[in-house]
Amino acid sequence: MSGRGVTDGGGATDEERLARVALTRIVEPGDELAGSWLTRYGPVETARALGAATPLPGVGERRWAGLRLRAAAARPAEDLETLTALGGRFLCPGDVEWPGQLDDLATARPVGLWARGAASLRFAALRSVAVVGARACTEYGAHVASMLGAGLAEHGWTVVSGAAYGVDAAAHRGALAVGGSTVGVLACGVDVAYPPGNRELISRLGQEGWLLAELAPGEHPTRPRFVLRNRVIAALTRGTVVVEARLRSGSLSTARWAARLGRHTMGVPGAVTSGLSSGVHALLRNEGQLVTGAEEVIELVGPMGALAPVPDRPVLARDLLHPATVRVLEALPAGRAVPVEWVARASGTAAEQTRARLGELRALGFVEGVQDRWQLTHPPG
Repeated sequence: MSGRGVTDGGGATDEERLARVALTRIVEPGDELAGSWLTRYGPVETARALGAATPLPGVGERRWAGLRLRAAAARPAEDLETLTALGGRFLCPGDVEWPGQLDDLATARPVGLWARGAASLRFAALRSVAVVGARACTEYGAHVASMLGAGLAEHGWTVVSGAAYGVDAAAHRGALAVGGSTVGVLACGVDVAYPPGNRELISRLGQEGWLLAELAPGEHPTRPRFVLRNRVIAALTRGTVVVEARLRSGSLSTARWAARLGRHTMGVPGAVTSGLSSGVHALLRNEGQLVTGAEEVIELVGPMGALAPVPDRPVLARDLLHPATVRVLEALPAGRAVPVEWVARASGTAAEQTRARLGELRALGFVEGVQDRWQLTHPPG
């Protein structure tokens, strides 16, 4: 790689790109202290300082020693070669393909993104929605997530999730099933299939959609990395939908990040007796908005005027009756026949008009006449 003034066609120079690649080996995702160093000194000076004995501001001696150990082991050129061999690339802030909405994370912004998949990530992310939820979801949760993924994709929206078991996988598969756009944000290297049971899905995401990671190739996930990964999912999208989640579910952290960043937070309700929906219901009681389908999600995150269709109300035969006829029908008692005069008095309708309305109801199958008395039948619909 050559000097500071040379670029590779993106927003970063070769030197800056190598420095950011090295930093993905050295600092953990979402490290706001490291983010403040990047803001103050830039990637090249920050990476260089991590190889020196004098600590940067704000860091303790013990942590500095750990960072220096990682810095000594970093091999950025080799990491780039590894990913290039897999058909991937490394994105830096300022690159043409960099999703600008990630900058909303400020000092928690990713140092860079390792990416596999199609080009034009920035354009795909401009119309994107996160669909997240429980790993051990119910059949209901998997069905809803799949329908949301497919519905959003069919309307031209990119579905973003974490490629985990359960809701995440169902949302990705729903989008892929209709040939739609979908992004998997990993808590490990983009060359690591985790969880192993989703290996085939993760491979498809890398070929037909996108795989993104903050961690260098070969890195494996940890519990904190899963939680920190969620901030990228939230920042990348216009809104987050939680399908199923317990009260302490990690997927709720994605919704909290979305709310913090001014994005829409949405939840799909479940049975009030289901512990797997308790976290979603808590979200809905606070800042979340209730959604039941892709059109309702798009109404919230899409352009003005993208309104969800009003659900059709089932039309019953009695809904088509004239109000005066309904009044006569409602006056008839259940289980016994009564004369016209009784119905007229009960409905407050003149006897002649009552007789006409009863004739109409008989023709429609609502009532029957028995020796000048009238009683209810079991009307159709």
